[in-house]
Amino acid sequence: MVGTDKLKFDEKGLIPAVVVDAESKKVLTLAYMNRESLGISIAEGRTCFWSRSRGELWRKGETSGNVQHIVNIKPDCDRDALLVYVKKDGPACHLGNDSCFSDDVWGEEPFSAEGLMALLADRKTNGKEGSYTTYLFQKGIDKILKKVGEEATEVIIAAKGGVKGEAIYEIADLAYHVLVLMTEMGISLGDVQSELASRRVVDKKVKQEKMSV
Repeated sequence: MVGTDKLKFDEKGLIPAVVVDAESKKVLTLAYMNRESLGISIAEGRTCFWSRSRGELWRKGETSGNVQHIVNIKPDCDRDALLVYVKKDGPACHLGNDSCFSDDVWGEEPFSAEGLMALLADRKTNGKEGSYTTYLFQKGIDKILKKVGEEATEVIIAAKGGVKGEAIYEIADLAYHVLVLMTEMGISLGDVQSELASRRVVDKKVKQEKMSV
């Protein structure tokens, strides 16, 4: 644990704070803190920044309601920048976007599970002619469950064969169909992540113990 007295603020008494969604790991915004706003953030468990344009403290969400609840704060190796992991109540950007980093200067959009889930949700709501995903949603839960079962079997066969490339291919198929199932049932990536985090000790054979009673 690094004490705040070890942090290096610039000549204006500021330190950059990169705010990250604790669930999706998506970068939400870049803001600045001084010692006072950092202290407030830690004490209240929500982000408080220093506005360079207004020259005053501002708590994220105090007018919009889009509060950012702090999960963890990490300094970089030089102790002159912060990563602030949060759980957010709404969009991070004042334009209403999920992230302040929404536009591209160059290159392709990087893959993310969050982006895929958004695409699946769109296919479920709006559909698309010729889309396999839309077809699955139209067929319903029984069809989706059947595909999950089939793909799970394919993973077992590929893994048993010992060929890494084939296993990766089949695991990707299984993961896709599981995400479709989650979308159908209204289960988010955050729901699954929270469940895993709540278990703490992953080596306990809870299911086996319950079954043996």
